[in-house]
Amino acid sequence: MLLLALDTATPAVTVALHDGTCVLAESRQVDARRHGELLLPAVDRVLAEAGHKLDEVSDIVVGVGPGPYTGLRVGLVTAATFGAALGVPVHGLCTLDGLAHASGLTEPFIVATDARRKEVYWARYGDARTRLTEPAVDRPADLADQVAGVPAVGAGALLYDTVFTGVRREAPEHQSAAALAELAAGKLAAGEELLPPQPLYLRRPDAQVPANYKVVTPR
Repeated sequence: MLLLALDTATPAVTVALHDGTCVLAESRQVDARRHGELLLPAVDRVLAEAGHKLDEVSDIVVGVGPGPYTGLRVGLVTAATFGAALGVPVHGLCTLDGLAHASGLTEPFIVATDARRKEVYWARYGDARTRLTEPAVDRPADLADQVAGVPAVGAGALLYDTVFTGVRREAPEHQSAAALAELAAGKLAAGEELLPPQPLYLRRPDAQVPANYKVVTPR
């Protein structure tokens, strides 16, 4: 196995290469506005550091979100393009699962990322590999009774630490493709089925066609 992992569902543009045993190379740059500009150079950099070519990749794994519409699509479209060009399978994994895996926690906890609009994407976990609830998007204030004092990781928990009072500041704030690759490699080796590489949006995109929009092109 030579697995290429990438994720653009958070402000981190992150790529990693995994050989089925360990991570060979990783790149992570935090810039919420430059996903499209940074992703392909990151892929080239990771492959070069690991001493491999793109056509040697046997599997691709991509974070499917939840995440903001534009950034998330950059990673998904890139993964799909690589998969089609190389003729290799493309697997999806929930972005929150990657953050959970990176935390290494063995107790129940919460992962929360910044969903903008004063909301968070979040899910509850039994441990670093076991998600207990489906990902959701909510206003932090609406979660106060559920999350107060519960260990929490991620940028959303850090941003709203008056609600997520059990936030673990030592845990990773943003996604790591290395953690995503490790999780995917383990699941594939165990014969587990991963998600399809389809976006997990949870809400409508910020940019929408205005109401009563008139089409002016000729029919």
